[in-house]
Amino acid sequence: MPKQPLFAGLIIDENDRPVEVAFVGGEPCYVVDDAGFHRHIPSEQVDIQVLQAIRANIEGNESLLSEQAAKMLGQDDIFSRAMIETQLKNMDQQFEQLFQTGIPEEARAYIGMTGFRIRINLHGEVIEIEQPGMIDPEDE
Repeated sequence: MPKQPLFAGLIIDENDRPVEVAFVGGEPCYVVDDAGFHRHIPSEQVDIQVLQAIRANIEGNESLLSEQAAKMLGQDDIFSRAMIETQLKNMDQQFEQLFQTGIPEEARAYIGMTGFRIRINLHGEVIEIEQPGMIDPEDE
């Protein structure tokens, strides 16, 4: 069975329309409706852009994020924080594993319910990532 795109169901186009998923020769693609013409964009091309943006938001904040994650998990001890921080610092390895296993459908559904959305243009370029709870840089 072909792998699923990582962010299927979370991607919208420039006109706020959901982006479909299709397979071309076994390769998963996001399908953007361009005035009736369906553009097939390899999903990995989009997924990598999203993961790079997430990594950019995490880099430099690993310590704070690991502390908060440990508290949320009820494991607020030095060893748990260190383990989480190590995982955050080795995100490239995590991303490789994510491409192999995918994001479980239930997790994608939950992420979507939180309001997380990815907006792409007709060429598959990520133009915006809506992350609930994030502070707009202009508001800092």
